[in-house]
Amino acid sequence: MQKQSSILIGLILILVGLLFLFFQAFPGLALQIDLAVHWPLIIAGIGGLLLLGALFGNPPLAVPGSVVSGIGLLLAYQNISGNWATWAYAWTLIPGFVGIGIILMGLLDREKREQIRDGFRLVLISLGLFVVFGGVFGAFGQYWPVLLILGGIILLFRGYSRTKEFDDTEEPFEKHS
Repeated sequence: MQKQSSILIGLILILVGLLFLFFQAFPGLALQIDLAVHWPLIIAGIGGLLLLGALFGNPPLAVPGSVVSGIGLLLAYQNISGNWATWAYAWTLIPGFVGIGIILMGLLDREKREQIRDGFRLVLISLGLFVVFGGVFGAFGQYWPVLLILGGIILLFRGYSRTKEFDDTEEPFEKHS
């Protein structure tokens, strides 16, 4: 594992060095990139490098890679649109980014395949929170109560179907006397 980490860090340093060398060779291009607008893409890029590390031999890096990439992309949207008020509910996507990382880690590491289901569960919880908080804070306008009702109906059906499968009121092994 030490060898893989050393190789990954070495590749990252080479890529960053090449980028800076490129900007020194072409200063006009560097001036066209407005860091006041595109700074969140640097954060997303760091997350992308972590995801590359996960792909090339260190699957647990998928979790921080997906979180950092996701936050970078959220910040990019907010910085470009100027809609910073979306943080009132956009933070609920962060557990979903963790879930995506867990799913990726499970896909990349055969010993962690059972975690894929947990990752999907986190993504669903995150999306549910996003809908609820987005509705409360105005993202979905007048339709958020309908989304809450649909979510409640889904949970009722899930709860009902589970009680049918595992009815605790009956003894599984009744004694016949």
